[in-house]
Amino acid sequence: MTWRSVGALALAAGLAAPQAALAQGQDTRPGIAVMTFDNGGSNSADREAMDGLQVGLQQMVLTELAQNTQLRIVDRGRLKDIMAEQDLGASGRVDAGTAAKIGKLVGARYMIFGSFMDWNGDMSLTARIDDGETGELVKTVRVQDKDANLYALVVKLADEVTKGVNLPALPKEALEQRESRKVPTEALTLYSRALVYQDRGDTQKAAELFNKAIAVFPDYSEAKEGLRQLKQG
Repeated sequence: MTWRSVGALALAAGLAAPQAALAQGQDTRPGIAVMTFDNGGSNSADREAMDGLQVGLQQMVLTELAQNTQLRIVDRGRLKDIMAEQDLGASGRVDAGTAAKIGKLVGARYMIFGSFMDWNGDMSLTARIDDGETGELVKTVRVQDKDANLYALVVKLADEVTKGVNLPALPKEALEQRESRKVPTEALTLYSRALVYQDRGDTQKAAELFNKAIAVFPDYSEAKEGLRQLKQG
């Protein structure tokens, strides 16, 4: 079995299996929740692409963290439901007390608050790691590169998050496999916009954008999974 196959299985396990295990009180892996990313100030002319990255980067970081089966990743949909229950919109600001409350509700040891900035083609991603019990800041990590290397930045940020709080590392071979993927930034922004439309319930537009992302990068397993979920649901 290739690491690509393992990665796909890890994603499914990271997003689904923990819920059943939690119900039985058996999952002791450290839980991580990733909040929607904030646009920290981008001068890109493509406003829709930048807006889409707020959700897209959230899911991309979740996906990369989910490659590590030693971590329990809180599903984005579950977090979205909790945010709605707590009367916090997609753009709602979450203070330390609210973060701790959400962390406890979803069983997250760590809450990740991300932001991004794209300035004249220079992209930076920042992740603030908060304690899921107290809401206190644990560590902040930041990565930077050209926006053409956005996917590599996402992989690096996920790695820096686990290192930052001494979580179990993704096995070297698996990390190298993720680093070797050359996902074009265009595919990432199309995928991100598809997620936004999916969240709005516009499945036709979401499917169109997922398909466009796959056309740009035929091996885009995440976009294919998005299409599969649309057909199921």
